[in-house]
Amino acid sequence: MAKQPATASAAVAAPAAPAAAPIPTRAYLTATVDEDTGEVAETSRFRYLPGHPKQIRADLKAGVFNVGGEKVLGKSISFIPMALRIFSDSILNMGKKIWAELFFVDESGAVCAVLFHGYSVENLQKLNAALFYDDLNLTDVVLTCTPTKKQTEKDGKPATYYIVEFSYQPANPAEVQARQEFAQDFDLYREETLTGTEERRITQGYRLPARYHAEQQPAQLEAAPAAEAAAVTA
Repeated sequence: MAKQPATASAAVAAPAAPAAAPIPTRAYLTATVDEDTGEVAETSRFRYLPGHPKQIRADLKAGVFNVGGEKVLGKSISFIPMALRIFSDSILNMGKKIWAELFFVDESGAVCAVLFHGYSVENLQKLNAALFYDDLNLTDVVLTCTPTKKQTEKDGKPATYYIVEFSYQPANPAEVQARQEFAQDFDLYREETLTGTEERRITQGYRLPARYHAEQQPAQLEAAPAAEAAAVTA
């Protein structure tokens, strides 16, 4: 009778399944595991120095966007707004105007701020109204900002200027969540544009540090007795 082949005394061990990647506690964080200690470390995808976002400027004389008045970015920019305010105020030595200040993250992960005024703000407000009927907010979309050339006459001569027009498409919900959670965790503002005298019209995600509210409180308290006195003597 032929001998039967010897059978293995023990089953070959199956390769260990790879460990599941750690899930970060917030959508704007990334989580990594230290292989030696097993500790989980979280780091932010976004970089932001409170009160000093990277300044993106709309040069509406040349019809381009630039960084801090120097490096030209191009004739249009697109981003997911993470916070914004539309307000009336006198800022940057430009007199009282209607402004739109938007905060977003650029491709390098830096938190940026850009300002618009005049007819550009009117265009943004019109888009905001249209988004309302689509059940969207400005912070839910990829917003594209494009300066459009206009012509007028000044001192009998033709003059050219630009107005920003806005278009949008729905943004990736995961990226929207990351930005909205960042706005919940950090005060998003620009120090140079704070006066304490603004008239706010629209706000999404924009928030000042507690110390600014504390500074404004005494003025409000002083105004209250004066108002009461006026009511009594009227």
